[in-house]
Amino acid sequence: MRHILTVMTLAAALVAGTMGLSTPASAQNLFEPVIKVNDKAITRYELQQRERLLRLLRAPGDAAKLAREQLVEERLKLDAAEAEGIVVDEAAVESGMEEFAGRNDMSTEEFVEALEGSGVERETFRDFVHAGVTWRELVRARFGSRVSVSEEDIKRAKAATSGVTGVQVLVSEIILPAPPQQMAQAEQLAKRIARVETIEGFAEMAREHSAARSSVRGGRMDWLPITELPEQLRPIILGLAPGEVTDPLPLDGALALFQLRNIREVSAPEPDYAAIEYATLAIPGGRSEETLSTAAEIEAVTDTCDDLYGVARDMPEDALQRTSKAPGEIPQDIRLELAKLDAGEVSMNVTRNDGRTLLMLMLCGRSPELETDAEGPSEEELSFQIRNRRLESFANSYLERLRAEARIVRQ
Repeated sequence: MRHILTVMTLAAALVAGTMGLSTPASAQNLFEPVIKVNDKAITRYELQQRERLLRLLRAPGDAAKLAREQLVEERLKLDAAEAEGIVVDEAAVESGMEEFAGRNDMSTEEFVEALEGSGVERETFRDFVHAGVTWRELVRARFGSRVSVSEEDIKRAKAATSGVTGVQVLVSEIILPAPPQQMAQAEQLAKRIARVETIEGFAEMAREHSAARSSVRGGRMDWLPITELPEQLRPIILGLAPGEVTDPLPLDGALALFQLRNIREVSAPEPDYAAIEYATLAIPGGRSEETLSTAAEIEAVTDTCDDLYGVARDMPEDALQRTSKAPGEIPQDIRLELAKLDAGEVSMNVTRNDGRTLLMLMLCGRSPELETDAEGPSEEELSFQIRNRRLESFANSYLERLRAEARIVRQ
């Protein structure tokens, strides 16, 4: 389910033109089975069609590899649904196709026409949606009764999003460098980390793999006001139970994972911020030892953002950037790092230019937001978010078990 949801949320636009494949159809039997999953075949044609679809949806990573992974997982999901007697009717599939197309402000027929213009058959799109809808129904039937959302869960989430009271979270982080040439390996590692079920296991992964400074502490961060996290990340963190890990979060040139260790309420709410002022200093060399050493030397002689002007005197004119933005306007990877900093503190976790430039980040200050009467999410919306996150956790574990028990033969 994770792969399906990830691709669906990324379906923001279609790329015009036909996507060519490297192997001519005439040289191979398109309907030859290339993978068998519990004796059910995946053909070369299905792989080529799915690869085209993923490229059109701008799915991150290696489209050919992701196509194989998705189709294998879908065979496992459909097998499991069949064993449980789960059958979705065509109306549910059509509704799913309509919802998917609507994400692109298109009708189903407009979306299918755009796909067919780039060599993707309607049936490929239909199968893609059918597998997702069937899996969702299976997960609900199998685990729905085991997932509950208490009034305390909703109260805490509502307080965190409305600012009525202060909610702080204790999380651990892992930042995996993922420039384009290393994305496939980083995604594989991130999937392993996302399946970690213990705080100790996550800490060990952080010490071994994380590029963040916190790696020496097993990725452990101090108590953090939930309001300092990006808004889209707050419900994800609040939907975790202690010990659970988020799905990989794509950043610029990196993947981030977070584990919730604890959560607490405090008497005084932390303010939301109208603006956050910060400075970035671009240093060529990415996260090489030499570049990190240079950044550490700069950190040692600077206490405020003003000090950076002297450091950048002999650098290119655009190396130092200082800006003040509303939190929602700040790039997510920078916002995540700013959440950990007090004024004058520095982060060295952000890169640009496909990992070739280190973006040394310093927090200058925060401007609190004035009180408003704006309402946050409703209790129903919060309950839905928390419930879905917990169902997803069950679903991911179930899928891994299905994979471990399956007979998968690659031709």
